[in-house]
Amino acid sequence: MATLIGSLLLGIGVNGFLVPHHLIDGGVLGIALVLHYFFNFQTGVTMVALSLPICIIASTTERGYFFSNVQGLLFSSLFIDLLSPLRNQFFLSHLSSALIGGVMIGTGVGLMLRYKTSTGGTDLLAKIIAENFTLNIALAIIIIDGLIVLAGFTVLALDTFLYSCVAITIVGITTSLIKGYSS
Repeated sequence: MATLIGSLLLGIGVNGFLVPHHLIDGGVLGIALVLHYFFNFQTGVTMVALSLPICIIASTTERGYFFSNVQGLLFSSLFIDLLSPLRNQFFLSHLSSALIGGVMIGTGVGLMLRYKTSTGGTDLLAKIIAENFTLNIALAIIIIDGLIVLAGFTVLALDTFLYSCVAITIVGITTSLIKGYSS
């Protein structure tokens, strides 16, 4: 149930708040969004294509995570693509969208991580890094996502880049609060 609710929140956050302003998240989702904006690729399908290799690699060290993460990846990708009609439903400012979208995505990701699943991509990578280096998962997510958005800076306008950084920070903080990770 946590996977379905988390995936639903993720789909709403992405389509309702990030996509209308061409904001990106970090991680595989961020890469999928950039590919959507420039090549009109389906975001969810692109997430699956990019995340499956990470899931397979992670399964060599964390076998128990493989099936739950693939399940989380597939549900999240499905909801992101199914909820694409939300892209024209909310008319908020860039800042409001970054904040609300960040909270919704962070709540979805945090809920899935709390119940031992994820969207498979860099959330899984952040979880493994956080556990192996006793790093707070929010910080791991912010670092990984920040690096990806920084790489995207070359194709984003300055304001879009800054609002994307706000969204990423809110995703990381909210994920940490929902997951209840304290180390």
